Amino acid sequence: MNRNGKLAVGLVLLGLTMACSSAPQTTSSTGGSQPALSQDMSAEGMVPVFEVDPFFPKNLPNHWLQGPIIGVDVDSTDTVWIVHRNTPDQFVASTEIGAVQTPKLSECCAPGPPVMAFDQAGNLVQSWGGIGSETGDYVWPSSNHGITIDHMDNVWVGGNGPGDSHVLKFTKEGKFLAQYGKPGARKTGEKDGQPIYTRNSSDPVSFGRVAKIGIDAEANEAYIADGYFNRRIAVLDVSTGAIKRFWGAYGNKPDDADLPRYTAGEEPQKTFRGPVHCSEISKDGLVYVCDRNADRIQIFQKDGKFVSEHMIAPATLSQGSTWDIDFSHDPAQRFIYLADGQNMKVYIIERKTMKVLTAFGDGGRQPGMFFAVHSIAVDSKGNIYTTETYEGSRLQRFIFKGMAPVPAGAEGEKSQGVLWPADKR
Repeated sequence: MNRNGKLAVGLVLLGLTMACSSAPQTTSSTGGSQPALSQDMSAEGMVPVFEVDPFFPKNLPNHWLQGPIIGVDVDSTDTVWIVHRNTPDQFVASTEIGAVQTPKLSECCAPGPPVMAFDQAGNLVQSWGGIGSETGDYVWPSSNHGITIDHMDNVWVGGNGPGDSHVLKFTKEGKFLAQYGKPGARKTGEKDGQPIYTRNSSDPVSFGRVAKIGIDAEANEAYIADGYFNRRIAVLDVSTGAIKRFWGAYGNKPDDADLPRYTAGEEPQKTFRGPVHCSEISKDGLVYVCDRNADRIQIFQKDGKFVSEHMIAPATLSQGSTWDIDFSHDPAQRFIYLADGQNMKVYIIERKTMKVLTAFGDGGRQPGMFFAVHSIAVDSKGNIYTTETYEGSRLQRFIFKGMAPVPAGAEGEKSQGVLWPADKR
């Protein structure tokens, strides 16, 4: 069968899958069957069920490629925003981006602009930004990291390169609005021609390699996961960028002392190990912080008062297990979805108890698999969007199908595997 024929069959099968989502039985990825799906997210003993959408997003124009995708968010119109690293050194091989080599190697391909937005049909509707694109008095991060759309539809971008100590704010069309923090603020000298950078997690103005920004619309505040070098949460006034307060692990004053390598089973460090990789605010006023290499989530009140700590897959070494979170779309935000790039899966966690109920995904390159799943976001319909860094360099959508019991054999941190559409399993 030719490629067009395969695509046509695939589209028919996807349509049948979506049309049959309310059928009385559906097959689980573990090979068994589940009762009819429910839309009641408060139902006890049930968890959200998803299927990967292998057709989202559509192909990019202009022979563009995406590098490591290092952030994702969804705005009030369910437009999906990503930021990726588009400098030539971020691609696997120079032959992959032959169109921008000197001399030009081929008609394909070229890095696309780092900020991209897709509508619900998967069409690219916005693309802008990057080093060399600056049209105002600001510096694009040397290594952009994290993207957030605030309650006024402005786009925030952080950066975790060695000299990145600032965050940027733009309109959705890419017009520059503000730069908070001073680029290069962490540079304190040079040695053998190389810059020396120093942590300062008590800096009242600038940051230390920001990972992500969370927004509290009600208070008009931004929570900066600060980050890859500093070890704190810093809270800004959204309108002015002024730092209003900050704290470290357990709500204490941040501590910048060097730490030994993480060891599974160790007594938790009293300071963030870092990277401080996410800061998300729930509707009931709790702040969830990912301390990635420590395999933990710490929960705080908005004033920085410590509430609780939760270890996730605590035997995970190297890059850690707690990369990014978002909440389920129901008013109570009953569930947390946690991206774990080291173990190549997404956990479904009951927010009230912080108990891991199940997980999905596996390592690989095909739809529904992950290589370094890095960032996660949820739209108003409950669909999940994930991005992958490194060679993964991919945005995926997982369609919310309803609620069902946890598949047998996939309880806790055990994965359900690849969430392929039911009729293709």
